[in-house]
Amino acid sequence: MKKTIQDCLYILLGSLIFSIGINYFTIPNLLSEGGIIGLTVIFHYLFDWSPGLVNFVLNTVLVLVGIKFLEKRTIIYTLFSIFSCSLFLFLTEETGKRLTDDTLLAAIFAGLLVGSGIGVIFRAGGTSGGTTILARMLNQFLGWSMGKGILVIDIIVVACSVFIIGLGKAMYTLIAVYLGAKAIDFIVEGLEEKVAVLIISNSSDVVLDVLTNRLSRGITVLEGRGGYTGDNKDVLYIVINKQEIVRLKNLIYEVDRNAYVTVHHVQEMMGTGYKVGKKHLHVG
Repeated sequence: MKKTIQDCLYILLGSLIFSIGINYFTIPNLLSEGGIIGLTVIFHYLFDWSPGLVNFVLNTVLVLVGIKFLEKRTIIYTLFSIFSCSLFLFLTEETGKRLTDDTLLAAIFAGLLVGSGIGVIFRAGGTSGGTTILARMLNQFLGWSMGKGILVIDIIVVACSVFIIGLGKAMYTLIAVYLGAKAIDFIVEGLEEKVAVLIISNSSDVVLDVLTNRLSRGITVLEGRGGYTGDNKDVLYIVINKQEIVRLKNLIYEVDRNAYVTVHHVQEMMGTGYKVGKKHLHVG
């Protein structure tokens, strides 16, 4: 119950941030957005319809269509998110005003606020509906990050909005959409972005000892064989924070300047950690 209440508070906070971005930066500066909220903004420009009401109707319909792709808990959180976003869009509609006449500045803050709001909602386990439901489907079936999925869909919607807001405003909107996608990934993935490193060295035992003792990280030792030479080699595998990569390379090259090192971005990690184990992978 405590966790549920905490999640709901985060969803409310994210919805408020999202709504401020729309009603204080996007609409007053005649910008657009991607996805369902983009359609909502366009309908507001064309027919002066309430963004809160239109957002609620369109997103609810889309949830009913895509309900089989969501878990029960996600459906409940998504419906709450849609209600919260629509409510705050409605409440901030009358108070919304242009805070800056600089279109570029408005696009930057619109992107950061809208993206941050959606990111907070994601962290709580919900979605803001619309494009985020499609993004979750892309994440599940194609392995795309939430930000990437939203970015691709949003660009398509923004391209269609050119006929309403004009090419110049649409180009500024793309800036907002891009920054929003980056803000979502930053909040969802967190500050501790991980990278996986594969190390092949003729002095693998020494490298293993140095990294274990001086980096204090669990390392997996894999058995490998050279495709050309046929020689057996130990391949070291380690997952670290991105900020640690420079130190890792320096430690490796202290032992073997000819070591072969590859670095890969880690999309997701599961498990409580790794423990050092010769020839075996131990998941704690």
